[in-house]
Amino acid sequence: MNKILQEDIKQWVARFELADELAGSTFLITGATGLIGSCLIHALLNMNKGVHIIAPVRNRVKAERLFEQSANLIDWIECDLTTYNYSKVSKVDYIVHCAAPTSSKYFIVNPVETIDIIYHGTATLLDYARTHAPKGFVYLSSLEVYGSELPSTIIEEDVQGYWNPLLVRSSYPIAKRCAENLCAAYAAEYNVPVCIARLTQTTGAGIARDDNRIIAQFARLAANGDDIVLHTTGESARPYCYTMDCISAILYILLRGKSGEAYNVANEDTYISARMMAEYLRDHVNSSIHVRIELSDGSEYAPVSKLHLSVEKLKALGWQPQYGLKEIFERLIAYLS
Repeated sequence: MNKILQEDIKQWVARFELADELAGSTFLITGATGLIGSCLIHALLNMNKGVHIIAPVRNRVKAERLFEQSANLIDWIECDLTTYNYSKVSKVDYIVHCAAPTSSKYFIVNPVETIDIIYHGTATLLDYARTHAPKGFVYLSSLEVYGSELPSTIIEEDVQGYWNPLLVRSSYPIAKRCAENLCAAYAAEYNVPVCIARLTQTTGAGIARDDNRIIAQFARLAANGDDIVLHTTGESARPYCYTMDCISAILYILLRGKSGEAYNVANEDTYISARMMAEYLRDHVNSSIHVRIELSDGSEYAPVSKLHLSVEKLKALGWQPQYGLKEIFERLIAYLS
C-alpha cells in the first residue's frame, strides 16, 4: 500500500468514533477495485474489529493484486455484478454498493452499458436485500443527479434541476436518478433499510495514476510544473471531498441514516469553480505554471452547473469533515509525486 494511503488509513482508524458498532459484522461491498470501495475495505480491515468482507468483482486477479497482503482476508466472488445470484452469499449485515462507471468518455461511448450497469446492478442487490434483511444498505449516487438550471443557490437533498434525456451523456445522471428512485421504492414497499449517499467529486490517495477528473488532473499538472489548460470556461463549481471523509460519511449514513433518504456528501468549505481551482494551484502550489483556456466543442463535458451542496443533513448524523482544500491538495500531490 502507498505510504500516503497508509498514513490516511492510520489517522482515520484513530479518530473514527463508530468502530465498535461494526465489530464482528459482515459487509458485502461492490466496486472493491475502485477508489471508494478499496479505501472503504482498507479502513474496515484496519479497524481490527473482526469485520468480514465479501467482495463481488469482475476480475479477481486484479482485485487481489490491489489489496496485496490483505487479499486473503476478503471473500472474493468473480462475477457479472448485474446478473449474479446473490442468494448464494451467506447472510450479510451491511451492503455498500460502490460499483458504477465513472468516466465521462465511457458514458458517451457506452451509454447503454452505463444505464445497464447502474440500474440492473442496483436492482439485483436491492432484491437480495429484500429477501435477506441486512441491517443497512448504502447506495452511492452522485451530485450529477441534480442537473443544471437549479432553482436554488444552496442545494439541499430535495432540490432537482434539469437533465436533457436526449443527450447521450445524460445516460449516467439519469440512470443514477432512476437507481435512487428504485432505492426509495424498495424502502417504501419492502422495508429495505437503504440510504443514498450523494457524493460530490471525491479524491485522495489511492486514485488511479491516470485519473482524468479535473482535481486529479490539475494536481498532477501543478506537481509536475505543467501549465493547466481548461477546455471549458471553467465556470462549473462544486465542493470536493477527501476519500477518508467520504468513508466516514458512508458509515455514518449506514449506521445513522434514515431508510429511503438521500444525504449529500461533501465538504461545503471546498466549494470552488474549475477555473478558480486552477488559479489556486498556481497561486499556492506552483507559481511557475500558467492557467490557459483553450475551448473545445464540449461534447464530452457535463453542462455548466454550480452545485453548492448543503451537508447539514449529514452533519445532523454526527459527521464532520476533516480535510479542507489545502489538506486535500497536500495529500493528493504527496501521493502523486
